[in-house]
Amino acid sequence: MMHQLRFSPALGCLMAVIAGGLTTLTASPFELWWLGPVAVGLVYLGIHALSPAQAALRGWCYGLGLFGSGASWVYVSIHDYGYTGVPLALFLTALFVASMALFPAVTLWLYRRLCGPRLAALSFAGAWVLGEWLRTWLFTGFPWLLLGSAHVDSPLAPWAPVGGVYLLSLITVLTGTLGVQFLMRRWWAAAPVAALWLIPLALPSHWTQPTGEPLRVALLQGNLPQLIKWTPEGQRVAANTYSELTRAQPDDLDLVVWPEAALPMFEEEARPILERVQSNLSPDTALLTGILQRDGRGLYFNSVIGLGNAEGQYRKEHLVPFGEYLPLESLLRGTIAFFDLPMPAMTPGPARQAPILAAGTSIGNAICYEIIYADLVAERARESELLLTVSNDTWFGRSIGPLQHLQMARLRALENGRYLLRATSNGVTVIVDPTGRVTARAPQFEVASITGQVQPMTGLTPFTRTGSWPTWLLAALLVLPGLQRRAISAERRAGRH
Repeated sequence: MMHQLRFSPALGCLMAVIAGGLTTLTASPFELWWLGPVAVGLVYLGIHALSPAQAALRGWCYGLGLFGSGASWVYVSIHDYGYTGVPLALFLTALFVASMALFPAVTLWLYRRLCGPRLAALSFAGAWVLGEWLRTWLFTGFPWLLLGSAHVDSPLAPWAPVGGVYLLSLITVLTGTLGVQFLMRRWWAAAPVAALWLIPLALPSHWTQPTGEPLRVALLQGNLPQLIKWTPEGQRVAANTYSELTRAQPDDLDLVVWPEAALPMFEEEARPILERVQSNLSPDTALLTGILQRDGRGLYFNSVIGLGNAEGQYRKEHLVPFGEYLPLESLLRGTIAFFDLPMPAMTPGPARQAPILAAGTSIGNAICYEIIYADLVAERARESELLLTVSNDTWFGRSIGPLQHLQMARLRALENGRYLLRATSNGVTVIVDPTGRVTARAPQFEVASITGQVQPMTGLTPFTRTGSWPTWLLAALLVLPGLQRRAISAERRAGRH
């Protein structure tokens, strides 16, 4: 039986590290999504022969393999743009990886502490997804490299508008655990796996409908080097680059989008430049740009504003720790250069902000890192006809980070049945349709622009309507069979004493 399978803890840890690396290969730029169930199977094999502490070690090893390979771009941000030497950058990167690996460690510790082998294929899958949920919000959250993010192009993709990324994760884990059962000659396990992978053939291909007229849009990519961006030279180059790129666009555009903090200055300093650029556009054209704002109370915001045929603004709600604000600032600021932010610490914008209205279309916004939060984007999609994310992926350098970021953004379009505009500083700048397919793309690391047509959409997918809570509830219910048996056993042992 699977739960009686035993092999050395060292081999189990090695398998877990390999499984973490395989999970990275499911994500962009590799996109080997079919390795997801294989990775799960390697972690699941023999799990019930382990003590809770041994299970935690296996989970931690999985996390080391996953984040050590899949989030290696953290080193680039710390070393190249955090003014940190190689030894300290390596140490901080290793500390980050080791810390993030605690999430799967805690998940497997709790699983072995609370769950027995009865219906383990179900309870393990539920526990895994609850662990991903925990990682989404605890300590501000880091929902990067979720198993489900790999399936924007897989046969499971039609599940995304139904239950979002966490449902895709749940199906991936169930495929892995039931696959192990099948290899153990429990032939019945093939039936639920086949159902999970065949049902998408019967799901609707479109959950939303077009509304209004298509929009002609242009997305601009200035490719300003991050190391000079906040210098006077960087300000001049940015103003000239985006002004010239905008001037070169066709006259019949409905919307022009500049990326996050396109002009490295505050809004009041950028206003003359923006208004001069906007005055050369058609009165019917809206110009949206990422910009930094400050108010009379001394608060700073990472924002998107509109000019011309646009109304409203958006202030980033979910900030990046160490990038936009410094946790424990009184203790950390000044200790090393990495903790000295190149700009003032940002203040989060309010929850439930109204969409920006541009060219007669309501636009839901997510700035940079926010696009990886599925429920936050679904909340914006409920009130909007088009999704927009502006980003500065220069921090990733030439790592795999920007391509992972793009993959998650594409999944947000698919989950919500909305076109997505993604304007970035140096790539990947794209237009994504409601099925998650890229319809226009600018080359990375070049000054570039793309134009295309997008269709405002109305209606809500099941996921947009409910968010992730039905999947989280289902995951919790799947854990119950294991919990119930352990609870009964504990009561019996207590009665004997």
